[in-house]
Amino acid sequence: MNRLLVHLLVAAVFMCQHASAQLLTWSPAFPTAEDTLLITFDAAKGNKGLNNYSGDVYIHTGVITSASTGRTDWKHVVSEWNTNNAAFKLTPIGNNKYQIRLDTLRKYYGITAGEQLLRLAMVFRSYNPGGSVLEGKVSDLSADQGNMYIPVYSNNDLKVALFQPESEPRYNRYVLPLLKTVGETVNVAASSNLQSTIRLLFNGTELAAASNVKALNGVANIVSPGNQRIIAEAVSGPNTVRDTIDFFVDGNVETAPLPAGVKDGINYLNGNTSVTLVLYAPGKNTVRVLGDFNNWTERQEYAMKKTPDGNRWWLTITGLTAGTEYAYQYLVNGTLRIADPYAEKILDPFNDGEVISTGVYPGLKPYPAGKTTGIVGVLQTGKTPYNWQVNNFVRPDKRNLLVYEVLVRDFLSGHNWKQLKDTIPYFKKLGINAIELMPFNEFEGNKSWGYNPSFYFAADKFYGTENDLKAFIDECHRNGIAVIMDMVLNHSFGQSPMVQLYFDAANNRPSAESPWFNPTAKHPFNVGYDMNHESAATKYFFSRVTEYWLKEYRIDGYRFDLSKGFTQKNSCTTGDCGSNTEVNNWSVYDASRVAIWKAYYDTLMKHANGSYVILEHLSENSEEKELSDYGMLFWGKATEPFNEATMGYNDGGKSDFSYGLFTSRGWNNPHLVTYMESHDEERLMYKNLQFGSTSNASHNVKTLPVALSRNGAAAAFFWLMPGPKMMWQFGEMGYDYSINYCSNGTVQNSCRVDDKPIRWDYLQNTDRKNLVNVYDSLLQLRNHPLFRDTWISKDIGFSLNGTNGLKYMIVRTFNDTASVVVVGNFGVTAQTIGVTFPKAGNWYRYMVPEIYTASGTQQQISLAPGEYRIFLSRNLYGLGITPVQDIDNQGRLLSFGIYPNPVNQASSIVYQLPEPGKLQISIHDISGRQLGGTYQVNTIAGKGQLPVTAITGSVPQAGTYIIRYCWKNKMYAEKFNVFSSW
Repeated sequence: MNRLLVHLLVAAVFMCQHASAQLLTWSPAFPTAEDTLLITFDAAKGNKGLNNYSGDVYIHTGVITSASTGRTDWKHVVSEWNTNNAAFKLTPIGNNKYQIRLDTLRKYYGITAGEQLLRLAMVFRSYNPGGSVLEGKVSDLSADQGNMYIPVYSNNDLKVALFQPESEPRYNRYVLPLLKTVGETVNVAASSNLQSTIRLLFNGTELAAASNVKALNGVANIVSPGNQRIIAEAVSGPNTVRDTIDFFVDGNVETAPLPAGVKDGINYLNGNTSVTLVLYAPGKNTVRVLGDFNNWTERQEYAMKKTPDGNRWWLTITGLTAGTEYAYQYLVNGTLRIADPYAEKILDPFNDGEVISTGVYPGLKPYPAGKTTGIVGVLQTGKTPYNWQVNNFVRPDKRNLLVYEVLVRDFLSGHNWKQLKDTIPYFKKLGINAIELMPFNEFEGNKSWGYNPSFYFAADKFYGTENDLKAFIDECHRNGIAVIMDMVLNHSFGQSPMVQLYFDAANNRPSAESPWFNPTAKHPFNVGYDMNHESAATKYFFSRVTEYWLKEYRIDGYRFDLSKGFTQKNSCTTGDCGSNTEVNNWSVYDASRVAIWKAYYDTLMKHANGSYVILEHLSENSEEKELSDYGMLFWGKATEPFNEATMGYNDGGKSDFSYGLFTSRGWNNPHLVTYMESHDEERLMYKNLQFGSTSNASHNVKTLPVALSRNGAAAAFFWLMPGPKMMWQFGEMGYDYSINYCSNGTVQNSCRVDDKPIRWDYLQNTDRKNLVNVYDSLLQLRNHPLFRDTWISKDIGFSLNGTNGLKYMIVRTFNDTASVVVVGNFGVTAQTIGVTFPKAGNWYRYMVPEIYTASGTQQQISLAPGEYRIFLSRNLYGLGITPVQDIDNQGRLLSFGIYPNPVNQASSIVYQLPEPGKLQISIHDISGRQLGGTYQVNTIAGKGQLPVTAITGSVPQAGTYIIRYCWKNKMYAEKFNVFSSW
């Protein structure tokens, strides 16, 4: 059926609202800042968000003035959101209509005489502080976020406005909410503020004319498709003013099969000057492409063809310039403007601009302001591909993943990929082998955690360019570090074009026709709009999204957020989807969810065999075990027991670490990614300092050095437990700001996702740097070739004893190639622990030069409060696993070490420097007395070494010594030992 969309392209004056059949009407029709304005809102129109609502309705309003920077810059907002203030309550007048009177606009909004009032801005809402708020807006929520605007005039000069056909009061254009067909008639009406001669014209033909009137009506007959125009003209003396509506009438929709080789989204198939666009939109009547290539005007040649099954729309656009970026949108059913769900770059009128600096994203294409509304996609034919440097990356064994979770926004002041790339030497020195990035596909706003996704194929510009992201991943791979993407496919948010395509505005939720979303969530703790993972459309979308990042960006796998929500089994059966009953229902074994995840895992392995699949599942153990056996990894939350131990509270088994180990769950494989901290958990150090034990004044956990040392003890058990592990950013420095820290220094739940302080200066604190060194040493041990298989083998021998303050842990392979014993006192007083080593003989303290002789029977080890010790069955001294390293102010790695250590006649000092300079080396005994002289090396950039005896003359006597390195006025120190037996 032919359809009509009427929309304003140029409107010097807003519509004059007299007719009752409008979303918003007001009187007087041409208000000035000194007028009192009566506004009538029809809740049955627009998005119908308050249609048939029986409660109170309030206005949320501000103004656009000469001081505003644009349509989003509301000034003098007089009504707070969702507050019950009678001054902003509308009066119901029946038939879903409400009124409010604004007395003297300038006074009402508090506008000074020097500021020009241009427009009133508003939405209408319910009052519901305990739940979701209903909103009355325009029909297309992507247009100016659904806001409504009323023009304010500066004088009483001659004015004219069209108020029919029915339209909506948007910022700078008419949009008609009702479609028309060829052959229909359109009522046209105009009004003027002064007695004048008014004419109505349709396609240049006069419909009606009258002299000495203030209003005129006419009827336009739609006789053919194409571009057409309505004009209202008013003449009074020498003055002539016009108001214009340009509209387009659709012709017949062409039906044609998809061209060979195309798929949903953007297809660059035939050279560098054409593109084929495909939109999955079953049930829609018309889809038209608007963009830079047609000056954002509707034309018949940009009408998309419909496939015979009615599910897809497609169009090939030719004549494009290779390498040029084109912004574009889909106009669906003549009213809804959406960006392509598969767009690899978007332009956002609300979140680009000054927020994304040229330093982060240079040369960002400007938004086509004044030509369209809402988010637009960007396509580019003939784009130069990124030149990958690493083409043979071997992913670390998933059973030994050592993951560092990062929120770029709160990790680096520049919040960009370039700066993160420069930080890779720090990650490498620390010893992690994987970086897990919190969501970085486009999400709503800029300063979010990213769990409110809107566009799944576009990297968020707040973090930098596409090639900057690829260069970061490339450099990670060059340094042996995998990159894991936090992916959110449980839900989407309202900016998503897939949400907007099928939306029930009256109930503020996806409609039942949506191919991807459930109208209401099937499980507790859902945010946004819940996806239906039993739908074929959702399964296809999942496959396309995950394939894209694995292949286009070469990421190494995914951590899937809220994976337990991938189910159509309804847990929310009592009406309270947050009750304990519902949560328990959600967590029990779900065969349909298992089937979904097994199929998704198979899909991912087809896209990239061996890629990581990590689920945030937190469900019944039997379900996780089954999926673990299938190959998937799982987040293993162990925050509470480790934090109880670091705070010094160990009664009643609260600090039992055992559930952080896969064997304690009866699993067959080490597929549990255990963590003490994640983005979702309170920081250990914050709780140590706020709530730690103070029962022993000489070991007060609320003091920084004690709290940090206890985190080191927890780290020893955590990192040396078998299986993959994950840490949260800055955890190695003892980050001590609450997860709910606010910028004003308070701690409030409402600040959970707010920006947090970035504290690289922690490295200047000796106690914090010591904790970093502990992490460094533990991770180096995890990575050492002699011990690496100990943590990934199915055939490990493992025991963990102590649900109270005294704990010991034994990790060994059955063939005993290497074993580790860890003992710790998490009490707040000195204690003695009985330990039986796996075998008699010499054991070697790790990080401390000491040989311990095990008897093979239980032995007593005395431990100070918070003390821990690590014993190795193999002597790693001399293997150089803990050199002194640092990062200079340009992000380059410095390294100094002495090998073997303990020192013997063959030991040498080895250094690696980024540029030429003078390196001074001296050796001192434990009391500080210098042995020999100061050795000065005039280095060239790169590696070098010299014998220890070149400084000391001979191997020193048995004991502990300190070697000092002075490079560019900065001192580094390292202990070494001489054993008498060597």
